[in-house]
Amino acid sequence: MKTLLQFLKEQKLQPKRIELYELAFTHTSVNYEHKGIGKDYERLEFIGDAFLSMVVADLVFRLHPEWSQGELSKTRAKLVQTENLVKIAKQLQLADYVTIGHSITREGVSQSKKILEDIFEAFIGAVYLDQGVDKAAKYVRGFFEERIRHLTMDELTDYKTKLQEDMQAEFREAVHYETIKEEGPAHEKIFTVHVKFKEITLGEGKGPSKKIAEQLAAKAALSKKARVQ
Repeated sequence: MKTLLQFLKEQKLQPKRIELYELAFTHTSVNYEHKGIGKDYERLEFIGDAFLSMVVADLVFRLHPEWSQGELSKTRAKLVQTENLVKIAKQLQLADYVTIGHSITREGVSQSKKILEDIFEAFIGAVYLDQGVDKAAKYVRGFFEERIRHLTMDELTDYKTKLQEDMQAEFREAVHYETIKEEGPAHEKIFTVHVKFKEITLGEGKGPSKKIAEQLAAKAALSKKARVQ
């Protein structure tokens, strides 16, 4: 297994204060067992969380001048939510570098979304304090910039949930989705999905996965519903 220094070298980070990174990878169980204060990642997690949010907000603002304030806020919140940060933490294999106490296992760290999110935020906090604003911002942008550049509102809007909420409020019954057709070779399939209420087709969607097709079907249903109203 790589050492923390080897990991930082791979990330093209030259630490000035290695103790910041060591602290970022120290789980709270160590602090608890040694009855110390501030001897784990929690304070770094605080500053890392704020810095991540700022850099992502800056990227969204600059790359999407066509979006409204509400759309910018929704995008930022979506990008820094737990699922996204956990995915990055797993890609970096951050769990391998965490120092833990006796009250938790290595497996417990790698399987805990909360811990992985906290560790990633603490790591970014350490990068910010050690490398300064400009270098740390450049490092964070590497995780988000291309994705943000190509984002669309369709990817960020949960049309399925919105349709479900509307139908439940109006009829107190749920909609369901049916895959009507699958076309193309295995690596380039196109799915056609209908969203139905009882036996009535409310909308159709086509996409490279069932999940995307369902979202587009729900969007079509909401659009049709809005025109009727």
